[in-house]
Amino acid sequence: MDLAFERRGSGPALILIHGIGHHWQAWLPVIDRLAAARTVIAVDLPGFGLSPELPHRVPYTAESLADAIESFCARLGIRDPAVAGNSLGGYIALELASRGVVRTAVALSPVGFWNRSELLYCQTVLRALRASARSLPFHRLVMTADNRHLRALSTALLVARPSRLDPTALIAATEALSRAPGFDQTLESFAGLMPPAPPKSPITLAWGEHDRLLLRRQAIRAARWSGQRVKLLKGCGHVPMSDDPELVSRVILQSS
Repeated sequence: MDLAFERRGSGPALILIHGIGHHWQAWLPVIDRLAAARTVIAVDLPGFGLSPELPHRVPYTAESLADAIESFCARLGIRDPAVAGNSLGGYIALELASRGVVRTAVALSPVGFWNRSELLYCQTVLRALRASARSLPFHRLVMTADNRHLRALSTALLVARPSRLDPTALIAATEALSRAPGFDQTLESFAGLMPPAPPKSPITLAWGEHDRLLLRRQAIRAARWSGQRVKLLKGCGHVPMSDDPELVSRVILQSS
C-alpha cells in the first residue's frame, strides 16, 4: 500500500508508527537523534496524515492497519525492520512482533491493556479532542498554540511538558486530528481490541510516568502479558516524544 512517509539517516531500518489521530510528524522531536544510527522511516497510517484511506470495505482495526504497515515494508523491500510505535502505533508494533515479521518492537504506552471503564474513558477523551479540533477556528488554534497557558490546558491529557511542544507542531497535529478520515472507525474498533498474541520477536514496553490517557496501571497488565518489566519514562506523558526526546530516543535505540 502506498503510504506517506519521511525517511532519514542510514543503517538498519527502523519504522516509526504514530497514534490515532496523529501523523508521522509526531516523531519530529526524536527523528534526527534516531537517524544518527538508523535508517528511520516515519509513516502515516492509512486514513491519517497524508496517507490514503484503506480500500473500500476494509475495516479500520489495529490488525488491518498492521497489515498495511507490513505490505508497506514489503513494497519498499524492507525485511525484518525494527519498529517503534506510540499508543495505537505501539499496539501495531506489538502485533507485528506477534507475527514475527519485525526484528524488534518498542511500544510506548500501547493501547489495548485497559479494562472496560478505562476503554470508555479513553474513547470519550479522544472523541472530545477530535470534536474540539474540528470546531476550533484557525485563528483560535493559533492563539492557543502560541499562549503557554492555553497550550498547557489543551494538551494536558497527552503530554506532561506542554511548554516543550513546538506551537507550529501543535497546530499541524490539531489539523491532522480534525481531518483524519480513519479516526472514527478506528476509535470504534478499540471496543474489540485485546492484547495481541504472544510476541515472536523481542519487544520493549515503556510507559509515560504521567500518562493521563492510558493510566499507568495499564502498564502492570502489559507487564503481565509480556512477562517482563515495563520501562518507566520519567517526566513523560502519553505522547512522550516532545516531553523528553533524549530519553525516548535512548529507549528506542537500545531496544532496536
